[in-house]
Amino acid sequence: MTTSAILMYVDVWIVLCFYGYLLKIKKRIGFQLGMNISIVMGGMAALLSGVLLITQFPFHFTVITMISTVAGLTVGAVFGLLFDYQTFVTGLTNGIIIGLMSPMIGTVIERPTMFIIFLHGFFIFSLLTIFHSIKRS
Repeated sequence: MTTSAILMYVDVWIVLCFYGYLLKIKKRIGFQLGMNISIVMGGMAALLSGVLLITQFPFHFTVITMISTVAGLTVGAVFGLLFDYQTFVTGLTNGIIIGLMSPMIGTVIERPTMFIIFLHGFFIFSLLTIFHSIKRS
C-alpha cells in the first residue's frame, strides 16, 4: 500500500469524523459559517483526491478527473445540506470546479511529496480555523 493510498484513507476518516461532529452541533452554526464550511470541505476533498490519485495513477487522467469531481461535489453537497439549500448549491458547485482542476494541478507538480505535505498542512490549518470559528460562534 502506497503513501498516497494511506493518506486517502486518513483524509476520508477525517472528513467523516468532522461531518459527525457537525451533525451534532449544526444548530449552533449560522448559514454564513455553514457556507464556508461546505466550500472548504468540498474543495479540499476534490483537491486532495485529485492530486493523490493522479500521483498514484498518472496515466488515468480522465477517470481521475471524474472521480475527483464526484468526490468534491458529493462532499460539498453533503456538508451544504447540513445547513440550507443555498449552502448546498455553493458546496456542490465549488466541489465540481475544484474537482475538474485538481488532476491538472497534480500532473504539473515537480515535487509531489512536498506538495502533498503542503496540501495536508493546508487542510489541517483549514480544519483548525473552522473549529475555532465554530467555538466563537
